[in-house]
Amino acid sequence: MTNAMLDPTFPAVPGASPTTSAAGQAVLDDAHVGDIKGALGTLRLDDTAPRHGLSARFRTLLAVIGPGLIVMVGDNDAGAFSTYGQAGQNYGTQLLWTLLLLVPVLYVNQEMVLRLGAVTGVGHARLILERFGRFWGAFSVIDLFLLNALTLVTEFIGVTLAAGYLGLPKAASVVLAAAIIIASAFTGSFRRFERVAITLCAGSLLLVPVYFLLHPKTSQMAHDFVTPALPGGSGQLAAVMMVVISIVGTTVAPWQLFFQQSYVIDKRITPRFMTYEKVDLWIGIAVVIVGAAALIGLTAAAFAGTDGFGRFSDAAALAEGIEATAGRLAGVLFAIALLDASVIGAFAVSLSTAYAIGDVFGIKHSLHRGVRGAKGFYGVHAGLVVVAAAITLLSNGYTQGLITQFVQVLAGVLLPSATVFLLLLCNDRAVLGPWVNGPRTNAFTAVVVGVLVTLSLVLTAAVVRPGIGSGAILGIAAACGVAGVLVAGYSFTFGRTATKEDPVDRENWRMPPLDTLAKPVMSTARKAGMGALRAYLLIATAMVIIKVVETALDH
Repeated sequence: MTNAMLDPTFPAVPGASPTTSAAGQAVLDDAHVGDIKGALGTLRLDDTAPRHGLSARFRTLLAVIGPGLIVMVGDNDAGAFSTYGQAGQNYGTQLLWTLLLLVPVLYVNQEMVLRLGAVTGVGHARLILERFGRFWGAFSVIDLFLLNALTLVTEFIGVTLAAGYLGLPKAASVVLAAAIIIASAFTGSFRRFERVAITLCAGSLLLVPVYFLLHPKTSQMAHDFVTPALPGGSGQLAAVMMVVISIVGTTVAPWQLFFQQSYVIDKRITPRFMTYEKVDLWIGIAVVIVGAAALIGLTAAAFAGTDGFGRFSDAAALAEGIEATAGRLAGVLFAIALLDASVIGAFAVSLSTAYAIGDVFGIKHSLHRGVRGAKGFYGVHAGLVVVAAAITLLSNGYTQGLITQFVQVLAGVLLPSATVFLLLLCNDRAVLGPWVNGPRTNAFTAVVVGVLVTLSLVLTAAVVRPGIGSGAILGIAAACGVAGVLVAGYSFTFGRTATKEDPVDRENWRMPPLDTLAKPVMSTARKAGMGALRAYLLIATAMVIIKVVETALDH
């Protein structure tokens, strides 16, 4: 496979190199073409030999591994520690089943993003801008920027909680963490950054020895992992639903879509290595589910039968409860894991924003470039980190709690729209050609979108009305179910019939330059759906902001 076959054409974007271009496809930047230089190996661009034998395939996997692992483990961040810890401390292991249900959701969502990155060579934000217009393009970047900036604050809150437990000065810990996050990306070497990131991913496994130090009941965990149940009676349904929604919002976050697509492109992954990248994604999912299950299990064991059961406050209190049950070593390991999770989460969140902004505005954006070669990209990354660290240091405990709550709710509100655009892009034949979704993927993703919309509405309603009852929650779910059936019926009745396509060489097919693609046809149904989505986002976001302001003023 030649260079031209892999990434032949660069559109009119600053940084495109005419010496490496040819006709036929879209590529953002000449830094995104060349050898794959991963943390654990290298694949030369001209290495087209077939991979025969386990050893050759394993070496290829080692070179490719990274995007799926980092995006998954990065989501087990400081917010995840609080969410999973709350589930374990307040309800034991009875909500473990939610993790099992999230496995296919994680895989399908991120596999679609993987395909988009490898086949198009264009980031998620730019695809939305070009295929759906300026409003949605601007919206995708602005909401990602604001949400990620606030999420970064929650990561530094995690740093302060871990530092406080370990007896370290909080201000110095935040400054040091910010310096590490910035410096690791500023090396101008993709490989060096990825090695740091994968080392931090390995650090997330510190939760496993903490789990064994607390000796949770493995048989009970195995039972609750595969047996759906909602703890408590109908009077606790609202509170339990909030935790379930938080688990979903923590495990499936909008920034993941933007980060993995851009990171796949930056690592120079092409469809030729799609199978290996899917294995990388499964490894990441396994690590994140093991970490989440261990966190729920160990906190359940730490607080079972104690006065602290059912009284979650924050991650620092989790560490203290773990120490009281299993000793100082267990508490220290937990705090170090929290610190590690906060840093890797900050890595991924800040870079997802820098990638998206560079993608849309034509700024050179690649970890293969030094600071001088991509000043805007590194400036956005560093600026976000510095601002988030400063906000954390200047805020008090109440403000930090309010920010954390706002981030969780806003992520829940924005997640359905992110999934809708992902589904539409993966059915855009001009973009993905022979790589578009099949019927099963579409059906599953449509169900996921419906569930996410329902959970988003419940979460928004609960923030606006904290005393919401189980009847209102069931009413929202029923209304969403009826709406979903009507939409599915319409799509089945009036949807376009599939046409038989000519055979295409999938491995060598790439998206043509974006400016050569015909704009997607906006049917009446799609226009109505997009209008409804826009109205929902505006209303829900406004309601959440009003509620947060009211809460702050009351305080």
